[in-house]
Amino acid sequence: MTIAEDLPAAVRSENALAVGILRQPGTVLFGPGQRRQVPSIVAGIASRALVVTDARMAASAEFREIADGIRAAGVAVDVYDATEPDLPRENVMDVAQRFHGRDIDAIVGIGGGSCLDLAKVAAIVLARGGDVRDYYGEFLVPGPGLPVVTVPTTGGTGAEVTCISVVYDAERGMKVGVASPHLEAHTAVIDPELTLSCPPGLTAATGADALSHLVEAFTGRAKNPDSAHLRTKLYAGKNLLTDVYARQGLALLARSLPAVVADPSDIDARTDTMFASYCAGMAINTAGTAGAHAIQSPIGNLTHTPHGFGIAALLPSVMRYNLPTRIPEFAEIGRLMGTADPAAPALDQAHAGIIAVEGLLDALGAPTDLTTLGLSPDDVGFVADQAMLATRLTANNPRELTREAIITILEHGLSGDRSWWTG
Repeated sequence: MTIAEDLPAAVRSENALAVGILRQPGTVLFGPGQRRQVPSIVAGIASRALVVTDARMAASAEFREIADGIRAAGVAVDVYDATEPDLPRENVMDVAQRFHGRDIDAIVGIGGGSCLDLAKVAAIVLARGGDVRDYYGEFLVPGPGLPVVTVPTTGGTGAEVTCISVVYDAERGMKVGVASPHLEAHTAVIDPELTLSCPPGLTAATGADALSHLVEAFTGRAKNPDSAHLRTKLYAGKNLLTDVYARQGLALLARSLPAVVADPSDIDARTDTMFASYCAGMAINTAGTAGAHAIQSPIGNLTHTPHGFGIAALLPSVMRYNLPTRIPEFAEIGRLMGTADPAAPALDQAHAGIIAVEGLLDALGAPTDLTTLGLSPDDVGFVADQAMLATRLTANNPRELTREAIITILEHGLSGDRSWWTG
């Protein structure tokens, strides 16, 4: 018996109401050179701005160009350049302590996902007070924060357009989300030229992350939300509008990621990758991420490996687990990425779609097994227990995730088994 044969028909969720839902920034500017518009945007909303970044970006000529341009536009600038990877809660507390009472009236986030997440959540804490822990969860932010301008420098996280910030709380030993429409950016400025200096490892990790966002948004669970659901839950499920972005992003990444790997200076490929990352952010902002992201978080905490690499090592096994409930979607991914024969049986096309995604991960040089990350078989039970706590993400997975199912996914991930599962 194949695993497809023992699944109840009700497991496959459909967008029966033909719902389309998006949450998005007020304005998005996209294209090479668009960072030069940041000063005029900030001048229109602030007299004093806090610019949030990390040490690497703060030392770059591009950062100095933006910060000096904001000052030249008549806006006083404070800089916080101590953002760390996987955004620790201590960074948020540090910003709150340093800049409380400075009359800051806008925040500019420049950098990767952690920098942008810090900008968004700091805007709430500075405006609303309290500890970031007060806002852990969904729809717990009571009102708008300071306006935020997001300027991504990596092609992967989509944080420039999402209304969630992920914070690592060391005392709790886990990542926690602050999820609210009030975290949505005032303006996102997406300039692919800023990714030209992105190191190869970071390009690979963020590229894998963007790819996973597109796959999980497109194959996730449709929820047919009513008004009560939309008032209380950030992730409204796969829907007509998120599918538009997911399709566009998948088709772009199929050609742009190999081109970026072959020539990191290829601005056309960087532009397509950055646009695909934006599409992915737009898709997950309401569709959400799912099983791979739920399982990766505790793995990242244990192995101290980049989020995108953890996702890459999990995605082959998670896709195979979800395949029985999403054959049409994986088949369409195969066609979008140019690897599936439209005349072939649907299951063959679905296999081609999964193989195409794995081929991109291989091209990036991202790890595609969990042993490479340093995960021990002894950790499997702990990881499964922790993943089950991420109910906001497991609820999006197209096939129900039980503890036993997660253990099976992890076992396949440890061995790097890419066979088609049975039984």
